[in-house]
Amino acid sequence: MSFMSDIEIAQQGKMQPIDRIASALGLSSDEIELHGKYKAKISMARMLVRKKEQPGKLVLVTAITPTPAGEGKSTTTIGLGMALTRLGKNAAVALREPSLGPCFGVKGGAAGGGYSQVLPMEEINLHFTGDIHAVTTAHNLLSAMLDNHLKQGNSLGIDTTRIAWKRVMDMNDRALRNIVVGLGGSANGIPREDHFMISVASEANLVQTLENTSAFIHGGPFANIAHGCNSVSATSLALDMADIVVTEAGFASDLGAEKFCNIKCRAAGLKPDAAVVVATVRALKMHGGVAKHNLESENTNAVKEGLENLDKHIENMGNFGLEPVVAINVFPTDTPEELRLVKEHCERRGTRVAISEVWAKGGEGGEALAKEVLAILDSESSHFEYLYDEKLPIVDKIERIATMMYGADGVDILPAAAKQIQKFTEQGYDKLPICVAKTQNSLSDDATLRGRPRGFRVTVRELSLSAGAGFLVAYAGNIMTMPGLPKRPAAAGIDIDDSGRISGLF
Repeated sequence: MSFMSDIEIAQQGKMQPIDRIASALGLSSDEIELHGKYKAKISMARMLVRKKEQPGKLVLVTAITPTPAGEGKSTTTIGLGMALTRLGKNAAVALREPSLGPCFGVKGGAAGGGYSQVLPMEEINLHFTGDIHAVTTAHNLLSAMLDNHLKQGNSLGIDTTRIAWKRVMDMNDRALRNIVVGLGGSANGIPREDHFMISVASEANLVQTLENTSAFIHGGPFANIAHGCNSVSATSLALDMADIVVTEAGFASDLGAEKFCNIKCRAAGLKPDAAVVVATVRALKMHGGVAKHNLESENTNAVKEGLENLDKHIENMGNFGLEPVVAINVFPTDTPEELRLVKEHCERRGTRVAISEVWAKGGEGGEALAKEVLAILDSESSHFEYLYDEKLPIVDKIERIATMMYGADGVDILPAAAKQIQKFTEQGYDKLPICVAKTQNSLSDDATLRGRPRGFRVTVRELSLSAGAGFLVAYAGNIMTMPGLPKRPAAAGIDIDDSGRISGLF
């Protein structure tokens, strides 16, 4: 069975001029800056204005623990937005901008999939409007100024062994994780150890889905090392223009959704009205012990074993007072029996569930899911609350996240992290929310533990301060802030022909 690739489907899409999409949202020509025919930036002045007395309803899309089999969270988010539009609702989606690192590394594209994509797909995935690079340059200007200050006499007496500020670039490059700068003699600066992290951020951009639903794309932080949500500005703007806004948080509920609720919602005063937990039969089978190369064969026992992972993510959304809908994202290799098992399991535990075929059918394939979401919005059954009081001590906040969201028995704070906690407390930063940086591949901090691990503890080895963003980062387990490329990077399959047509994105 052969299917068109994502980019082939995207290139056949019929886009409307972006000024027409903007006009339908109530944006004037003075409030947008066109970047070609199908992309626009929204002015800062409009982003700061709220015109609706009552903001729209907010739907958060999260997922079970990710696997190499794929879950389709962005695809579901886009498909749900299109389905709501098909049902006559004034809906929009709010997404993060793809980072070039994963696009060239593993993902090969991150703008949805199949018939649920945002367009122009190749431009969004490859450079977009150039804002990530602008942010990278601004960040590295500060790095250059810091090293110049050291070279020019270091009048501030900065200890070069304790500099926490790192350089950034929007690419996976493990060789730059730990480096030495300033080599080559005194003319080239003061030699010191330095580090690189991946950079992902952007301006507020307006694009559209394959079915012309408006899409706001702003910000691109990863959920395993940062908060994993699009910006407060973009979500607030979307809520001011649409009656229902569908947004996603990176990776699974223990990472992106937890940070969306405890960090982003707290900072912005947002209250999500419903949640969607995306699950696939393929991923459930992997959590049940099946290797990726054996996923094509029916295995109901593995599905049953993997359902424990789904259960935990359903419970996690309940920890925030949110009623979730489970979206079973269908793959062509799923069997009717496997799909039935997942659906009936959710029904037995009293959880709303819908079969989602947005990859193959676009908005039409998401109508059953959209109706379940609308039922929650109409019933107002969600009563959002934070997981912790930000005034709690730092360790107590970390422990609450680890025990309630990961299912850990407790937290072990290593000596270096304990000293940093003491320092940040003395400096008055202990009232900030916590952003835990850990593996996305497990509910625990051990990437090898699939399913629903039990009887484990989380080890915190280091903390850092993100003062501008307004949170403390706690590093758990062996987590890297600069990814590396795989054995065969997706970049090796991306090409462009003489006419400028791009291929190889998927």
